[in-house]
Parts: sequence; structure tokens; C-alpha cells
Amino acid sequence: MSLTQLITDYGYLAIFVGAMLEGETVLLLAGFAAHQGYLSFPLLALIAICGGALSDVMFFFIGRRYGNQLLRRFPKLEPNAQRAEHLLERYQTGLIIGVRFLYGLRIAGPIAIGMSDVPAWRFVVLNLIGAAMWAPLIAGIGYVFGQSLEWLFADIKRYEEYALWAILVVALAFAAFHYRHRRLRARSLRE
Repeated sequence: MSLTQLITDYGYLAIFVGAMLEGETVLLLAGFAAHQGYLSFPLLALIAICGGALSDVMFFFIGRRYGNQLLRRFPKLEPNAQRAEHLLERYQTGLIIGVRFLYGLRIAGPIAIGMSDVPAWRFVVLNLIGAAMWAPLIAGIGYVFGQSLEWLFADIKRYEEYALWAILVVALAFAAFHYRHRRLRARSLRE
């Protein structure tokens, strides 16, 4: 089975799951695949909005329910939680909409916001606005990347399988690096 067939068969599921996590890499690849005609850009954007918004709401409620327990377990996080609280007091709307654009805060941000006194309905609405901005923008970058490759290589169809594999390998390497960095950081916080 080729990579292009996998994208056609499971691309939308991968977009939903990827958007629930740190999603940018998956959306870039999805945008490229949409440019090549394997996925529908409007549908992939809608699925990414739903996955991203759903996961942020879930992390918000985890913060609301278990945030204080997390701070007791990891006391080194207390200064960061206080700083986040101060930022929320000044820039609540912008922070809620933009947290998904802040690298490395995609999961921690909604948890910290959940620990604050932000009403749940306000978070859900602003989070949905942020997701509606984020998904088409990031996927659009992947789409434009595909367009740029087409301009550079007139016969891109001949090389698209290699380009998709290269993007996938880079994405997996980046994800592995990010995962390792996050684990090392969590380990240092426990010590």
C-alpha cells in the first residue's frame, strides 16, 4: 500500500487525532495532500477545527477538576501557574484565542486556563474562534508549500510520493524530538 493510498484512506482520521494533540505537523502534511488532490481542503479544515477545539475543551476541564492536584504534585509549576493567572487577568481574550499558536502550550495552556476563574462557556466560544483561525492557516501553509513545489518542479506528480515521504520523515523526527524534550523537561520538574 502506498503512502498516497494511506492518506486517501485514513487522512481525515489522522487529521482529527493529530489536531487533538500538537497538530501543526499533521495539518501541514494534510494541506500538502489537499493541494495534490488527495484530501478536500474545506473538509480537512473542518475536521481539524473540531479535533483541536474538542481536545482544548477536554484539557480545560482537566485543569478545572485536577489543576490544584497537579500543582501539589509538581510544586515547581506554581510560579508558572501564577504567571499564567496574571496574563489571563490582562489578556484573557487574546490568550484564549491564541494559546494554540504558542508552541509547547497547546496542552498546558488550556489546563492552566481551566485552573483560573474563566467561565467555561467563554473558554469554549473563544477556543472555537481560535481553532477556526488556526486550522485553515496551518493547513494553508502546507497547501502553499505544495503550490511552491509545483512551480519549482513542473512534473511534481512524478516526485510527489518522495515529497510526501520526506515530509512524513521530517514530521516524525520533529515529533520524536519534541516528545523526548517534553519527557526530559517533565523529569527535571519532578526532581
